[in-house]
Amino acid sequence: MKKILFVPFMFLFILTVRDASAHCEIPCGIYDDRTRFNLLMEHIDTMEKSIKKIRELSGKTDPHSQNQLVRWITNKEKHARKFQHIVWEYFMTQRVKPARSSDSDRYSTYLKKIELLHKMLFYAMKVKQNVDTKYTSELRKLVKQFEDLYYAGHGHKH
Repeated sequence: MKKILFVPFMFLFILTVRDASAHCEIPCGIYDDRTRFNLLMEHIDTMEKSIKKIRELSGKTDPHSQNQLVRWITNKEKHARKFQHIVWEYFMTQRVKPARSSDSDRYSTYLKKIELLHKMLFYAMKVKQNVDTKYTSELRKLVKQFEDLYYAGHGHKH
């Protein structure tokens, strides 16, 4: 009886863990900022391609086109969500450290980083709500601005 119950619970555990964050909050001290920036840009590229395919397929009524349309919409949503996940769980909670307001230079830089990260979250949401590439273009600019500011504080690229 125990083995019969163990298998479904183990399967449920595996399904739950597979969607877990790709990085820990221990902190482990092992970070790959470059990979995260590359992933952000890859998600933007994917969202943009999805938007173009959605626009191309919209209005077509054959079953294959309708099926593909749904798949591209789902893809756009998924990559916007993954983009937000990196911004929130990697940069905002792990990499951008709060600064004391008494240290005006560090605090000013901190606020600029938080503002850019918030804007990236906002425009990723706009991508979910719309089919206009102006939002992916804005995301590209924001990621670049944040990347420049982020690495300026480190003195080198990781």
